[in-house]
Amino acid sequence: QVQLVESGGGLVQAGGSLRLSCAASGRTFSNYAMGWFRQAPGKEREFVAVITRSALTTYYGDSVKGRFTISRDNAKNMVYLLMNGLKPDDTAVYYCAASTHWSSSIWKEYNYWGQGTQVTVSA
Repeated sequence: QVQLVESGGGLVQAGGSLRLSCAASGRTFSNYAMGWFRQAPGKEREFVAVITRSALTTYYGDSVKGRFTISRDNAKNMVYLLMNGLKPDDTAVYYCAASTHWSSSIWKEYNYWGQGTQVTVSA
């Protein structure tokens, strides 16, 4: 079992930045690829980013590529999402998730989920 707790969400103006954090506890954190997903009201869950166990490889969704950066600190059991150049379309609940796959953009391939943190971007 892995417990995930997100933090760092909030209200920000368009063009601003936020850094989301996800604290993991339970099983060995470094055994999991870590991903971020988001879901806006009335929309499907959307892949944002994933980082592999060793942090050597990252992948991003097309809508955030070049603006968001995912990172992890295996010594601290933490994963981060730095979001720059935020847009109103980035408004959503952001979820941290852990997967036993090497890497995945498919939410069904993630085994554990956090409760989510709200990000709201005003125009």
